[in-house]
Amino acid sequence: MTSLPTEERAPERRAAAPRSGAGRRRLYQWLFVAPALVYLLAFFGYPLVRNVLMSFQEFTPRTYFTGEAPFNGLDNWRGVLDNELFGDALWQTILFTVGSLVGQFTIGLALAVFFSRRFRLSGVIRAVLLLPWLVPMVVSAVVWRRIMDEDHGILNSFLETLHLSGDGVPWLSSPSVALLSAVLVNIWIGIPFNMVILYGGLQEIPRELYEAAALDGAGPWRTFRSITLPMLRPVVTVVLVLGFMSTIKILDLILALTGGGPADSTQTLGTLTYQLSFLQLDFGQGAVVGNVLILISAVFAVLYLRINRSDNQQGR
Repeated sequence: MTSLPTEERAPERRAAAPRSGAGRRRLYQWLFVAPALVYLLAFFGYPLVRNVLMSFQEFTPRTYFTGEAPFNGLDNWRGVLDNELFGDALWQTILFTVGSLVGQFTIGLALAVFFSRRFRLSGVIRAVLLLPWLVPMVVSAVVWRRIMDEDHGILNSFLETLHLSGDGVPWLSSPSVALLSAVLVNIWIGIPFNMVILYGGLQEIPRELYEAAALDGAGPWRTFRSITLPMLRPVVTVVLVLGFMSTIKILDLILALTGGGPADSTQTLGTLTYQLSFLQLDFGQGAVVGNVLILISAVFAVLYLRINRSDNQQGR
C-alpha cells in the first residue's frame, strides 16, 4: 500500500489543526462559564424547581420529620384561587407596585434633572439624599412607623401645626389610608436609586444637542420631550424593570410597617406567601403564591429583554 506524498498530507494536517484549536477554545470557554452555571443551578435552578413541585404537594411541618409529601394535584392551586384574600392581595400588590414606581421614577427624574445643573454643594446634597437607600428597609419602616403614629407621630404634629389636620390622620390604623402610607414610605426609599441611575444617564447625553436645540429656539419643555426623554429611554427601561422586580416582592417593609393590616388592607402577594407558609404552616399554598410572583416577574423580564433587543437593533 503506497502512502500519500508529504505534499498531499500537509493540507489535511493544516485543516485538522484549526478544528482542534477551535474545539480547545470552546472547551476553555465552557470551563470559564462552568462555575457560574453551577452556581445558578444550585442556588436558583434547584430552589425554583423545588418550589414548583411543592405547589403540587401536601407539604406540612410533619413532612420535615417523615419526609413524606404526597402529591395532591391542583388542590393547593384551587385553595389559593378560591381564597378571597388572594384576589385582594393581588389587587393591592398592583396598586402598591404601580404607585411606588410612578412616585419613585417621577421624583427621581426631577431630582436627576435638577442636579444635572451643577451648583455649590450639589455633591453634598446628593450624598445626603442617598441615605434612605443605604438604610436597611426594616429600620426605615420602624422609623416611619413612629413618624406616622396617629397619636404621637411627628407627621401629625406637623400637620396640626400648619392647621391642615385637627384630629390626626390614621396613617397606619385605617384600612383606607394604610396602603397609601406604605406606598409613600416605599417611594421615599426608592427615590435615591432612581435619581442615581437617571443622573448617570443624563451625563451621557451630548451637550451639543442642547446647544443646537437652544439655537433653534426650543424651550425647556420641548428640549426635555424631544432630547432628554428619547436619549434616556434605555436607562428608563432598566430603572423601571429593576424597580418593578424589587417592588413586587417586598415583604419586610410591609411586615415592619403594618404587618399586613389593618383588616388585611396592606396584604400583598409577598406578605400572603409569608402568612400561608410561616403562620398557617401551609407550605404548599405558600409555594403557589410564590410561583405566581415568579411568573409575573418572569413576564416582565421577558418584556424587558425584548424591548432592550429592539432598542439595540434600532441603534444599529
